[in-house]
Amino acid sequence: MTNLETYFKKSQPLEEYIDRMKDNRNNLLSIYKSFKLPEEDDRITKLKDANYSKVLVITEDWCGDAMMNLPILKRVSEELNLEVRVFHRDDDTRLIDQYLTNGKSRSIPIFVFMNSAYEQITVWGPRAKEVEKFVVDLRNDKLPDKDHPQYDDKVKETHLLISNRFKTDSSFWKNVYNSIINQLLYK
Repeated sequence: MTNLETYFKKSQPLEEYIDRMKDNRNNLLSIYKSFKLPEEDDRITKLKDANYSKVLVITEDWCGDAMMNLPILKRVSEELNLEVRVFHRDDDTRLIDQYLTNGKSRSIPIFVFMNSAYEQITVWGPRAKEVEKFVVDLRNDKLPDKDHPQYDDKVKETHLLISNRFKTDSSFWKNVYNSIINQLLYK
């Protein structure tokens, strides 16, 4: 396992990462402003007594999933007083290669939750299961075979549909929130 402390310390604080974003900054901030934590959630109270201290986020600015998931993590981390730092996936793929989705894909974002000794407690990402179902179903419905002449256009169209849904569907935001919180509680 890669030394998480080393990666954490050379990563950007979340606020700095957001300030320097070029692709999805406005959309991320819009989701952040629109999403509020539930007023009463006993799970948050339980987590305040848990051993979580830090979160290492592996991502890239262009990632639509990160655009939606990071604002939710930001709200959770503020409530739980977690230090969040962001590592750019493509700067050193040895880190993401420790967290491959389905054992093969460098899917992002990945949230590595740690204690104060930089020991991994749990990992979340890249999507909540409800969001994954939407994306898979949409791709199955919209995308032709890769050798189809309109494949590239259909991919762009599908990505636009996904991105627009991520930016506007508060039920997805709640799915992400519940998924993160449940992962933290039930590892």
